[in-house]
Amino acid sequence: MTLGLVWTNLVDMFIHRRQGRRGRPARLWAATVTSALSLTFLSAGHASAADVNNAKNAGFESGLTNWTCSANSGTTVTSPVHGGATALKATPAGQDNARCTQSVAVKPNSTYTLSAWVQGGYTYLGATGTGTTDVSTWTPDSSAWKQLSTTFTTGASTTSVTVYTHGWYGQAAYYADDLSVFGPDGGGGTDPTPTIPGAPSGLAVSGTSSSSVSLAWNTVSGATGYNVYRNGTKVTAVTGTSATVTGLAAATSYSFQVTATNSAGESPKSATVTGTTTAGPVGPALPKHAVTGYWQNFNNGATVQKLADVQSQYDIIAVAFADATTTPGAVTFNLDSAGLGGYTVDQFKADIRAKQAAGKKVIVSVGGERGTVSVNDPTSATNFANSVYSVMQEYGFDGVDIDLENGLNATYMTQALRSLSAKAGSSLVITMAPQTIDMQSTSNSYFQTALNIKDILTVVNMQYYNSGSMLGCDGKVYSQGSVDFLTALACIQLEGGLAPSQVGLGLPASTRGAGSGYVAPSVVNSALDCLTKGTGCGSFKPSRTYPDLRGAMTWSTNWDATAGNAWSNAVGPHVHALP
Repeated sequence: MTLGLVWTNLVDMFIHRRQGRRGRPARLWAATVTSALSLTFLSAGHASAADVNNAKNAGFESGLTNWTCSANSGTTVTSPVHGGATALKATPAGQDNARCTQSVAVKPNSTYTLSAWVQGGYTYLGATGTGTTDVSTWTPDSSAWKQLSTTFTTGASTTSVTVYTHGWYGQAAYYADDLSVFGPDGGGGTDPTPTIPGAPSGLAVSGTSSSSVSLAWNTVSGATGYNVYRNGTKVTAVTGTSATVTGLAAATSYSFQVTATNSAGESPKSATVTGTTTAGPVGPALPKHAVTGYWQNFNNGATVQKLADVQSQYDIIAVAFADATTTPGAVTFNLDSAGLGGYTVDQFKADIRAKQAAGKKVIVSVGGERGTVSVNDPTSATNFANSVYSVMQEYGFDGVDIDLENGLNATYMTQALRSLSAKAGSSLVITMAPQTIDMQSTSNSYFQTALNIKDILTVVNMQYYNSGSMLGCDGKVYSQGSVDFLTALACIQLEGGLAPSQVGLGLPASTRGAGSGYVAPSVVNSALDCLTKGTGCGSFKPSRTYPDLRGAMTWSTNWDATAGNAWSNAVGPHVHALP
């Protein structure tokens, strides 16, 4: 493929990607692509021992000395910085693109690598007057430091080039730091070659929570970044002199060290400090009788909701669903912001906290009809526990729901959930949503898992839908969609070893919520009365009552909202009024 064809394809790709991104004016991208046509891709040569950084004041530690910025657009700031104490901030205004330049002495017929760390608005980096082909590279707006890099070769009589950074018209200010024109010594560079920095001093714990430890340390001269180690393992890298290590277990001690880094390498580790997380928060307890509702993190024709929109009758909100990863047993959660009308992660997290402040529990559900999470050996069990706990820490979830409709391994799911409980503590909420077939016998894997974790299990909300006829605890066959179906199948769990407080009735919120098995809210309420009080029963009447029955569940809060919240308005108050 020729260079021209490669460039054409890349331009097409840039345009195609940006057309799908909201809020970028077409005229900006037309101009951007036109400007970028000067970009030339060259292979960087191997550096030699004599190569140096030929730029002066490359880290802007001496203000704007050796630099000229158009229309007084440049200044130096102490935050954010990539390395050292200061960085360049340049702000486009009107017809000025905040171009900052420096003339750099170079050798003829030599290859140089031009690089810089940038952050903020659209940022360009380039070189002119090379005597061969002038080069540039750029990046869209970036919230974190990003390195731009390109190479150029000087002409036979070239002894100086002009390097530059600039932003883009009408866009936000950009930041630049640690610029380098690396290659043969042109005789004009004054910045010394970096050496490996010393070990950081003053490392101390500056704060703790039930899941994090915050650290701070002294600035190290010549460092451009720092690595943070927990119990000897690197866990994060930062550019400043503080960091917060998250995802930790409550009431647990950890050791921490820090190293300093720059282009020359990494320093020895600092002295060790110990940080101990606080005890995990214990929120309001669930009510004796609770209503569970699944909230859809996708749009399938039901009402699209923010978490804040979920009806107040729901005591447990199961966020559906966590996604499998390529790591066996591990899961992650990705908010479908686009499908939910622009619902942001920050809004979602704030809504979780608001629900919790109102006494609700918000948990993440694993699985669903198409869930592919497989926990079938010790490694995948560990991966499951670690990843679920990480998701809980990131979003603030109170626990996990197991909705694995394609089967599970009782041995290793038990191991995974006990490991998760050890990390999260006694406040962990664990719910399960087996299908009716999964709870026909205590020998079934789902039923066995529930019994294995009975001491830490919150509730099993069996799905009384999409199943057809099933056996009740009296050995008779019952058709779905009746009071008898609900009570006779619940009886199997109640008499099979689960506590009444761990049993709930799972029903669709509307006829559109499931392919079959919908019953009117009045039928749900009759079944609840039959099981807790012995009234409202059909032909099947339990041998005893279960006044501690936990309550009911529905798929989903979204389908409930589509039907005007008819399910929760009827079932919710009834559940909460049970004895």
